[in-house]
Amino acid sequence: MPTSPRDTERDADLLDALVARARDGDQAALEELLARIRPMVLGRCRRFLPYPEDAEEAAQDALLTIATKLDQFTGRGSFRGWVVVVTSNAARGTYRSLRRRAGERTADLLPEQPDPRTTSVIAGTRLDLLDALEELEGRSPTVVEPFVLRDLGGLTYDEIAAATGAPMSAVKDRIHRARTQLRGMLGDR
Repeated sequence: MPTSPRDTERDADLLDALVARARDGDQAALEELLARIRPMVLGRCRRFLPYPEDAEEAAQDALLTIATKLDQFTGRGSFRGWVVVVTSNAARGTYRSLRRRAGERTADLLPEQPDPRTTSVIAGTRLDLLDALEELEGRSPTVVEPFVLRDLGGLTYDEIAAATGAPMSAVKDRIHRARTQLRGMLGDR
């Protein structure tokens, strides 16, 4: 992990060099790139999904997407920012899949104890937040991605503007609106 601004810059330069080589077909560079970003990807997935197996599943999905769609990284923002976008989408997709699978079970097949991976027991948990994000996406879809990238992904406003192609003022407004709506939604639970 980089510890100083100089280390962070060197790490970003190394990742950029690996991305360029991997995009040119260098398999060893792709493998090294994926190995270097894996801890970050898994850590981001753990912020969304409290159970290690689910976070691991989402991380594998994200790494597969990164490996197969590396050519879609346009360089418009930072590579790290693009990885956060891909990872956030993979984690949310894994959560949706878990919810869908839980909903498909028939009543006679349900266990006596609820599955904590798909049932929020304590208000304010990550599962409540993910449920609220799903609801918010139905109401105001444009505010969800900037919120997720800022508050769960840790990207700067500049990185979010680059990743989404939205002006800075729109990014800040969308994040503010998402926070306001989510506060109300989570307060009701």
